[in-house]
Amino acid sequence: MAVSYHTSLAPSILRKCGVSITMSSMGMSRESGHVSVTLVGLIVTAVLLVGAAGFGAWAYMSRQDYKDNSDQKAAAAADKRQAEVEAADATKYAEEEKKPLKSHKAPEQYGGIDVQYPKTWSAYVVEGGSSNIRVDDYFHPGAVPDVGEKENAYALRVQVIDDPYDQIIKSYDGDVRTGKLAASPYALSNVSSVIGTRFDGQIDRKKRGSVIVLPLRTMTIKIWTESPDYVADFNNIILANLSFIP
Repeated sequence: MAVSYHTSLAPSILRKCGVSITMSSMGMSRESGHVSVTLVGLIVTAVLLVGAAGFGAWAYMSRQDYKDNSDQKAAAAADKRQAEVEAADATKYAEEEKKPLKSHKAPEQYGGIDVQYPKTWSAYVVEGGSSNIRVDDYFHPGAVPDVGEKENAYALRVQVIDDPYDQIIKSYDGDVRTGKLAASPYALSNVSSVIGTRFDGQIDRKKRGSVIVLPLRTMTIKIWTESPDYVADFNNIILANLSFIP
């Protein structure tokens, strides 16, 4: 009887034990999952709080910097704007001062070259000489510098040379080959029937600028500027208005 009693109780006890173990395991699993979700939530919250604190500090410092320096920044911006306006006004005034243009015309036997140049410039002309340079004119803002000083760079030079065009052009071949000068065909807008050559670059040992060479009957016209400072006036005023009798 004792044996059968214990035998009959074993399955029940095992089942109870089994149920008890299973429920305990499920309880631990649920508790572990709950702890993991809670931990992740805390980490995310902490990261967001740190980010928010950093952004808040940056925003506060930026606002404080603007508050502390707004007057200085506004003054600096106003000064910059004023300087830009004054520079633009000075440029506009300088351009207006060049008008109306003055005119100089060479003798007709040398092509009657008509040069229109700013009224703020002066002219020094040598024409009809006994050398092969029949016209040798200098133009420059203010007073014309000493024409005997070869180092001086002039805003505008005009020559009529008693040599054929092909001979003058050939004298530039070496500088074109070495890249010191760039050559291109050129015609004045007022004398479009005469095609010459334009050279840009190192026109002399110590001078950079642009040279126009045009045929004139058995002679040659040379018009050039000896400084990049005057290339704009050379293109927009001198060449745009220049004319001669072919």
